[in-house]
Amino acid sequence: MDPEARPEDEGPDDDVPRWPRYAIGLAVLLVVVLVTAWAAGLQLSGPSPDGGSTDAVRLGPASGEDVGAYLARTAVVPAPTDPSPRLALVQFDAALTPDAAAAALARTTPLQAVVRVPFPRVQTALHRVDTPPAAPAAALQAALTTAGGEAAADAARAGPATSPADTRRVAVAEAEATALGRPGCACLIAAVVRVAPDAVADVRRAPGVRAVEVAPPGASRTRLAVSPLLPDQGPGRPDGPVVGPVPDDGPVPAG
Repeated sequence: MDPEARPEDEGPDDDVPRWPRYAIGLAVLLVVVLVTAWAAGLQLSGPSPDGGSTDAVRLGPASGEDVGAYLARTAVVPAPTDPSPRLALVQFDAALTPDAAAAALARTTPLQAVVRVPFPRVQTALHRVDTPPAAPAAALQAALTTAGGEAAADAARAGPATSPADTRRVAVAEAEATALGRPGCACLIAAVVRVAPDAVADVRRAPGVRAVEVAPPGASRTRLAVSPLLPDQGPGRPDGPVVGPVPDDGPVPAG
């Protein structure tokens, strides 16, 4: 070192550590890899399983809706611009057996059964059960069996009754399980199906069908909110002309 040199003659950055070029390259590469992985994740999680809209779609009447107005609403279906099958809620005029429901759904592919034991003036549960891959009548019978298992589990979970309401709730669940355990229970009130647009009119005319509400094109099954019209709801029917709570003052059938 020049004996004449002074500390202030050294450059201001001489003591500042510098990143080697290979470290900078690795950092840039890491950023690229992370961004690529993030973009790939978006693509993998993109559309819904049915390839349709991610917006929720309600099928069935709203609480407080006039039943006549709902039925008129379901009768009007815009001409489809796409002939591919659509999701729809088929609602029955009365609770049907698996054989009768299968006949009514002959021109559809059943995806989910809506099960309810029709005890007069008793609030019973709605069971929404996916149908297994089988012949329609067998698939619908399997749905009844699954619903019966759910009812039995509900009764078992209730534990000891500590009030009259608890006693009734357990008794209803046990009676439901018993009814659903009988082969051919007339307990199917609706079904979610896949149906070709040009077959909807035939399904509406099928014996036992009360209404068919067709979902918009591109609706995803995983985004459906299903709440069907009950057979006893409507003008001249026991539960009246407006959709509302089911009366719960009738006797619970003995198992």
